[in-house]
Amino acid sequence: MRVAVVGFGQTPFRTKRKDKTHPELAFEAINAALDHAGLEMKDIEAVVYGSMDSFDGIYCPERWDATAAGLEKPVMKISTGGTTGMTTALAAYEHVASGLFDLVMAVYVQRVGECVDAQPVLNTAVDPIYERHSGLGAIHVASFQATAYMAKYGATEEDLAWVSVKDHKNALKNPYAHIKMDVSVEDILKSRVVCSPLKLLECCPRSDGAAAVIFASEEVARKIRDNPAWVVAETTISDSYYLGDRPSFAEWDSLAIAGRRLFKAAEIEPDEIDVAELYSPFTIQEILELEALGFAKKGEGKNFAREGVTFVDGDFPTNPSGGVLCTNPIGATGLVRFGEAALQVMGEAKNQVDGAEVALAHAWGGTLQFHTLALLSSRR
Repeated sequence: MRVAVVGFGQTPFRTKRKDKTHPELAFEAINAALDHAGLEMKDIEAVVYGSMDSFDGIYCPERWDATAAGLEKPVMKISTGGTTGMTTALAAYEHVASGLFDLVMAVYVQRVGECVDAQPVLNTAVDPIYERHSGLGAIHVASFQATAYMAKYGATEEDLAWVSVKDHKNALKNPYAHIKMDVSVEDILKSRVVCSPLKLLECCPRSDGAAAVIFASEEVARKIRDNPAWVVAETTISDSYYLGDRPSFAEWDSLAIAGRRLFKAAEIEPDEIDVAELYSPFTIQEILELEALGFAKKGEGKNFAREGVTFVDGDFPTNPSGGVLCTNPIGATGLVRFGEAALQVMGEAKNQVDGAEVALAHAWGGTLQFHTLALLSSRR
């Protein structure tokens, strides 16, 4: 069954949303999605709720959110690490594609720091016997990627800094973005080193906020709006848990495999995609993702931001929302990528790419081993 996105809502993202409780954030995002679709909560037949409980410091937050958010209906909970937001979207999509329901909502609330700090939680993602004692977290594995890529392909610190310049420029046009700064390459290179070679302005924040996406069957979608975002194809992949099993940190082989699966399923080539919302919380990762997905040849992705290719007016706009580098509600981030990609093909994004008809959304998680991908299109 054909399925489309008919509504997307998100909250403003900040380091701490002390103005709202967890259920109130859910209420805010859900109402925004319902308003966008012109629906009421009673119209929604089922909900897929994403959560990484450990980041919120709350066991089963869906129970807390249920009454305030109007979730008194069939609910499925999803938790797949950093990919949770996108996996939540894909599970909601499958609920409709299966024919079980006509209207399903995917929702995710992330209120990091409610009771815990994010970094110790990230440290638990790696092997508890051989790797956890070293304090490894997301930024450490990103630094492995950066040093390996720079050594193999001759990338410079300036190449990575240009990715940050682009994302920060884009975030200035996004009213929901967490970090809003107009920065230069020099600003980025002068910011303090967090984990060599990555500087502070090349690393994502951690953000509080929520997002919700509404999926509809074809018949219902056409009644709701004239410009739905059709889900063309989706896929997921999982690699080895152990960091030492990676043949190289200079390439993202599992993502390359997932990309080929996605494009084959959609019967589309990478050069037919107009815009991408990639899950790149660190500058190096956008470069690796562009190459893995076939948008750039190996070793050439490092030039894309510097040459303007990935800017909004470039040949391949990437993260026009400002991306994860400027807004990172951790588990919810993948759902935001999906929603922003949908807005692009609807023609309703805050930083709209001219003529965008096909958009790609991506998320990764775990110890670099999970990836989820989806293609959305304005064309039926």
